[in-house]
Amino acid sequence: MSMAKLYLGTRRYSSWSLRGWLLVRLAGLAAEEIFVPLEGGNSKGVKAVSPSGMVPYLEHDGARIWESLAIAEYCAEFAPSLWPEDRIARAHARAIAAEMHAGFRALRIAMPMNLGRDYTGLGQTPESLADIARIEALWAETRQTFGAGGPYLFGATFNAADAMYAPVVARLLTYRPPLGAEAASYCAAVRRHLLVTEWYEGAAGEPKEWLLEKYETLDRLAQS
Repeated sequence: MSMAKLYLGTRRYSSWSLRGWLLVRLAGLAAEEIFVPLEGGNSKGVKAVSPSGMVPYLEHDGARIWESLAIAEYCAEFAPSLWPEDRIARAHARAIAAEMHAGFRALRIAMPMNLGRDYTGLGQTPESLADIARIEALWAETRQTFGAGGPYLFGATFNAADAMYAPVVARLLTYRPPLGAEAASYCAAVRRHLLVTEWYEGAAGEPKEWLLEKYETLDRLAQS
């Protein structure tokens, strides 16, 4: 097998990198992790290494995968437990992962991911709060139907659907919009996961030169 490589963006800001990294680590794939600092979105460095000009991008045993849901499906070929075993639960997991992948644009814009700041109260537009309400309802339905026996969406196992929503959790923890008790409990469980903790610790150790003013001054901009 050729040496695998997983290209990722700045941990502090790159929500999609977090998803891809979690999926690869959950699947147990050995890959060199190459972090390319972002420059207000995509960097020239990312465009130089990724076919799509975006991260995450995985090269593994001849396969080249530059899209997060495709990475999820590829990883599941090695670790089928990334998706629930039951057919109905598995279909639901894929549906909610795809909804995350394609939707919630207002939340993404209003509350960009930043793992190093406390932006409590910021970003609460009618559109972002509507996205959060949909997410809360989706989490509640999933947990009620499939999540017995554990703290995650499908119970005791942190799976691909949880990986897709982990950056949403990160946003909610940074901006702290009003949440129901069940959603808050799920956010706390995701944050405690060992891999999520490892990612946060890595973000805290990134060079200060990687900080981007546009993501570090949202509180000042809100007051101006």
